[in-house]
Amino acid sequence: MKNNVRIKVDFSHTQEKIKALHGINNSPIRLNSSLPELSDAGIPYCRLHDTAGMWGGTHYVDIPNVFPDFNADPEDPASYDFAFTDAYLKTLADSGIEPFYRLGVTIENYYKIKAYRIAPPADYDKWAAICAGIVRHYNEGWADGMKLGITYWEVWNEPENPPMWSGTMQEYFDLYAVTARRLKKDFPNIKVGGYAGCGFYSINREDKKTNDFYCSFLTWYDEFLKFVKANDLPFDFYSWHLYTYDPREIVLHANYVDARLKEYGFNDVENIFNEWNCMNSSHGNAFVTMKGPVGASFVAAAFCLMQKSPIDKAMYYDAMPTRAYCGLYHFPSMEVTHTYYSFKAFNQLYKLGTAAETVVSGSESEFITALAATDGTKGALLLANFEREGVLASLEVQEQPTACFLIDEKNVFKQIGIDDPENIILPGYSVSLVCFGGAENDIPGYEKQQEKIKFAGLG
Repeated sequence: MKNNVRIKVDFSHTQEKIKALHGINNSPIRLNSSLPELSDAGIPYCRLHDTAGMWGGTHYVDIPNVFPDFNADPEDPASYDFAFTDAYLKTLADSGIEPFYRLGVTIENYYKIKAYRIAPPADYDKWAAICAGIVRHYNEGWADGMKLGITYWEVWNEPENPPMWSGTMQEYFDLYAVTARRLKKDFPNIKVGGYAGCGFYSINREDKKTNDFYCSFLTWYDEFLKFVKANDLPFDFYSWHLYTYDPREIVLHANYVDARLKEYGFNDVENIFNEWNCMNSSHGNAFVTMKGPVGASFVAAAFCLMQKSPIDKAMYYDAMPTRAYCGLYHFPSMEVTHTYYSFKAFNQLYKLGTAAETVVSGSESEFITALAATDGTKGALLLANFEREGVLASLEVQEQPTACFLIDEKNVFKQIGIDDPENIILPGYSVSLVCFGGAENDIPGYEKQQEKIKFAGLG
């Protein structure tokens, strides 16, 4: 048992707003229904990339699915097939989730057998006109559409990655230019950006520093920023990805993205981290461990660290139950996982609204991440121990905790008691949500919590 960790929280010293970091990519395809478990977790955004499986399930989201005949007229509503995308986006809207719409295609991992949709469009102006038709349908009700008020429209995904784009760097830049200009001209209130970059692994990983493929990601980013700047293009957000087992690597890469944006004068461009997950096989199959206490504690630690980073919004990949990268559901049971409850726990801080000063100190403090929030009356503290061993810690806070919930190997968001805040055990690979002032009463399903266990003695 590690010890000597002190966690000090001052709810009277407020800081920045809690960010929308608990977005996701995709969700269960549950048409003509709703997603109450995602509503309970307060999921703010659902990014639509790789939606419904290979080739976008043939009927969802992707440009070739929504506009199946590229020779058709993009001004004619009959040229579009919105049926299944409509049904899916209505499900998201009914669940209180805003879509984050990726304009492009689903990854073709088997492109070497045959590539179908990853080539540059034959006519960039027409492709942009199709995108405009999609925006008009979902935001202005055109073609028997909706008025969802979708804010974010992302031009393609990972164009530096061969399974996503068979064209050149310049061909993607030209597509972005034509599309961004058209969309901002027709819809000045939306946000347009790209390009969902693969990531920046070569800035710190020794095995990637001399790898031409990974080094090319840095070149793409710099050249894209130069191109956007030189051509004065619309550019509301830059999106990027990282799969890692070290939540602190997220901050390192976020700082890199931020520094480059500022270097080129893009001080107001949003830094959006819209693909991430816990990927490491040292504890077994990564696609299994991302669902359990390892994945849950990683996610909670990442939330705490991202809040204090330049990241503006984040979207976890993935919440579609049949996908290998889905960390929020078991399949085929459809039961939610340990990791799901980290999203639900963070949402309590998001609802409270404002971060409060939190300091973690002591010789073992590197293993513990913490984030607190308050609405001026109630408060909550999120703690993550992303480490195998348990940690004995002391909690310094003027308020008395009114409830605590634990996620670890033995417990899945189980309400527990804190007998002595000066001596609390944070089990290995665990997440704790400590509530103050009755904040637990705002947790959906709280009234169902009955069995309570003592905090002391766990681990």
